[in-house]
Order: sequence, then C-alpha cells, then structure tokens
Amino acid sequence: MRWLDRLERRFGRWSIPNLMNIVILGQVVVWFITMFVNYHIYDLLTLTRSGLAGLQLWRAVTFIFVPTLTTSVLYLVLEEYFYWWVGNSLERAWGDFRFMVYWLAGMIGAILSCLITGNGSTSGLFLSLFFAYAWMWPDQQILLFFIIPLKVKWLGWAAAVFWAIEFILGSLSVKLSLVFGLAGFLLFFGPELWRWCRDTVISHKRRRDWNNRWK
Repeated sequence: MRWLDRLERRFGRWSIPNLMNIVILGQVVVWFITMFVNYHIYDLLTLTRSGLAGLQLWRAVTFIFVPTLTTSVLYLVLEEYFYWWVGNSLERAWGDFRFMVYWLAGMIGAILSCLITGNGSTSGLFLSLFFAYAWMWPDQQILLFFIIPLKVKWLGWAAAVFWAIEFILGSLSVKLSLVFGLAGFLLFFGPELWRWCRDTVISHKRRRDWNNRWK
C-alpha cells in the first residue's frame, strides 16, 4: 500500500508504541473503578452524540477504554488476553505506525456511527482486529479453550457468522457500529477481499459449467 508507505515516511515519528497494551491497561483500570469505586465513571467515558454535543470531547477518545461490563473476573481476563494476543501480533507484524492507522480508522468509524445514531462502541473495532489476524494467518493453529486445536480461519468464519447475525438482529446503532468499526479492515484489506470474492465466484461458476458440460 503505497499511500500507507508515504504516510509512514511523513508521520511515522508520531506513532504510538505498544498501543494495544495501553488500551488493555485502560480497560482494566476502568473496569476496576466501575466495579469497586464509582460506577458513574462508565457513563462519563462512553461515546454518545449528546455527550459530544455537550462539548464532552474526551468521549471521542475515552470510549476505547470502556470494557465489557461483566462481574466475572475470569471473563474479563480471557477477553483482555484475547485482545492482547491479537493486537500485539498485528502490531509486531505491521509496526507501530501502521497498527495505529488501523486503530484510528476504526475509531473514526465508531465516531461517525455515533454522530448518525446517537451512540458508538468498539464492538466492530475489536472484531476487525480478529478479522485482520485471521486474514493474515488463516492456517495458524491455536488451542480453543486451551484444549481443542483449531485453525484461525475457522474461528474467523465463525466470527463472521456472529457478526452477520448481530448485524441482522441489531438496532440501527448496532448495525452502523459494526460496519463503521470495520473501517480499518476495509482500508487495509478491502482490495484483497474484493479480489478474493471475485475469484471465488468465477471459480465456482467455472466448476458449475464444467460439471454441467458432462451431465
């Protein structure tokens, strides 16, 4: 991606190292404060159009530190570990600047969906990280639940199915959050995804025509 190379040469010095670790640490701190100190902090950090209109501009940044509200420490640990694993893998592969661009694209997408619907979240943004990981390393094998060996691409397909279900059943706010949250993935992999879909359709058509020819 030549445009990304040009951006990196010009603005690479502004990259944020260990961005994923900063986000994870922020989410853990916010979860602890919400659960044990002051639960109102959660409402002050989320991304809402009314908040932005009230000049609470910090919400355009702090929403990435809003964790999943759960009382289960185990669930929180597993979720944050998953984010750490995927995010740091991408950051090592791309470098600090490119990962930051990917992340900022998802943030901008979430803010745009918020301005349209009134609310925004990081659901699509975090999912896009896993889509990027599954796209880049589809045949890597992991241990699901630390027991079951499974290739990442199958988890990617499962995540895509859940994304589609949530998109179909969700409210307009959820739909736009999921779509705009994929801004980074579409920005980085959109052309590849288009070519893959096109080649898959062409290949399927050729196989069908070949089979019909010998019937």
